[in-house]
Amino acid sequence: MTWPTLKKDDKTRSSANLTGALRDQFSWSDARSMLDGLPGGGLNIAHEAVDRHVAAGNGAQVAIRWISKEGDRRDITYAELATEAARFANVLAEHGLKPGARVYSLLGRVPELYAAALGTLKAGMTFTPLFSAFGPEPIKSRMEIGEGNVLVTTEALYRKKVASWRHEVGSLKLVLIQNYSALPDECVALRPAMDDAKSTFETVNTKPDDMALIHFTSGTTGKPKGAVHVQEAVVAHAATGRFALDLKPGDIYWCTADPGWVTGTSYGIISPLVNRVTMIVDEAEFDLDRWYSTLQNEGVQVWYTAPTAIRMLMRAGKDAAKGYDFTKLRFLASVGEPLNPEAVVWGHDVFGKPFHDNWWQTETGGIMIANTAEMDIHPGSMGKPLPGIEAGIVAVQGSSVHLCKPGEIGELALRPGWPSMMRAYLHEQARYDKCFVDGWYLSGDLAMQDKDGYFWFVGRADDLIKSSGHLIGPFEVESALIEHEAIAEAAVIGIPDETAGEIVKAYVALNPGHEPSEALEREIRGFARKRLGAAVAPREIVFREQLPKTRSGKIMRRLLKARELGLPEGDISTLEADEK
Repeated sequence: MTWPTLKKDDKTRSSANLTGALRDQFSWSDARSMLDGLPGGGLNIAHEAVDRHVAAGNGAQVAIRWISKEGDRRDITYAELATEAARFANVLAEHGLKPGARVYSLLGRVPELYAAALGTLKAGMTFTPLFSAFGPEPIKSRMEIGEGNVLVTTEALYRKKVASWRHEVGSLKLVLIQNYSALPDECVALRPAMDDAKSTFETVNTKPDDMALIHFTSGTTGKPKGAVHVQEAVVAHAATGRFALDLKPGDIYWCTADPGWVTGTSYGIISPLVNRVTMIVDEAEFDLDRWYSTLQNEGVQVWYTAPTAIRMLMRAGKDAAKGYDFTKLRFLASVGEPLNPEAVVWGHDVFGKPFHDNWWQTETGGIMIANTAEMDIHPGSMGKPLPGIEAGIVAVQGSSVHLCKPGEIGELALRPGWPSMMRAYLHEQARYDKCFVDGWYLSGDLAMQDKDGYFWFVGRADDLIKSSGHLIGPFEVESALIEHEAIAEAAVIGIPDETAGEIVKAYVALNPGHEPSEALEREIRGFARKRLGAAVAPREIVFREQLPKTRSGKIMRRLLKARELGLPEGDISTLEADEK
């Protein structure tokens, strides 16, 4: 179906941070002027995130409102966060760590995570977050690839996932334990060490190109890639938080991303703090009533969440949201994978505001394309490139790149030069170089740009289905399927066919109140044919209780395809939900 455009009113447009005039005038030097910098041209993320706010007299503002699993609340001001970061930096220095050392965190959403991230950066060291749900081998492999020197974790995670291999990673010199009943051997208790440390620390005068962050992204080969980001990334974090998420100083902001995922660092720590908001940090995992209560009781104004979570809310129905007050909400955004148009419109119906989809990757370090506050929303679209970002849909022919015409499908590409662009894959120069062709960064995502300049996601290049001469993007089919009242989530792959080359096969999870049956399968296939045509609609439907997803909420289509064809599964270290 064709979804109507969601028009913004004049009041919404005029109050947005990003205006048409600003788009036209913007330069990255303008974004740099939003920050203080350090003497002699230095730049440090931690300074921009906390210290400058304290120096400007905003130390009493709440930086983090932390909600424990049990529901207890703790407010941490910018001044207190600055002190905690300084204490952590001093702990590192007292144990002989020097600028350039690599600090890994294996923690959930706990206050110590934020002190560790900012203290590491303040000390001129490199911060790397890990999923707390990782098993021992994925943690070990990432520590080895990144030559990690420090690990911050809990007693339980250490004993279950680290102790068995600790001495096999020669670079690991220090393990800091956040909470414990009995401190493991050769580990240091974090809280006592921080209490004993000095409360001030002179920020290392890092340069814009100094390494600051390593984020791992899973690959299809089984070996994770370590994407390197530098201190200058904070320029993009500041600007994209302001433009793509419409963050304003003093906002109540909630990012639900796991701290082990790049979003949990870029938009769960750095960008909101740089923009001086109050962050809601909920230690607990998804719970429908808890989430609705948090939005209401904390007066959340800007909410950044994932399509999977949105679909879980949708699955519970609109009635589940009745009785809650969402009037404080000003801006809703989605991240992780493309957001189906139905979810955009559902958000508008339930919260009075649509979800604003955006696009970026671990490699880009920050949001590149977005539906911003002043833009009309075309449900299903990723939006338009942010100021300072040149994006195009291209066809690659050998060492040349040619721009596609509006409406044509090609690879989404970006002109290099934005501040948060990755600067390397650790120890994989050839793999890094392969990402750049003829002056463009190639994303590996297929997309289309319409005549109005909006970008539309089609699928990963590897996910594209070629059937009877048709090029079929999985996202188009999945979006049509979830329009059916019985379907909560869908994942689509292509499987070999002698006649057609490939045919479309769909895996679906059902909404409550619906049970798998042959009759329902026939109904869904008929529904899809009406929506998509016989050539594009799935030939096969498989019912599943849940689809394989990463902890960041991305559906792992490649895993479904690998299992279907009996191929190696590749790197599944980020896999959370699954059903074989």
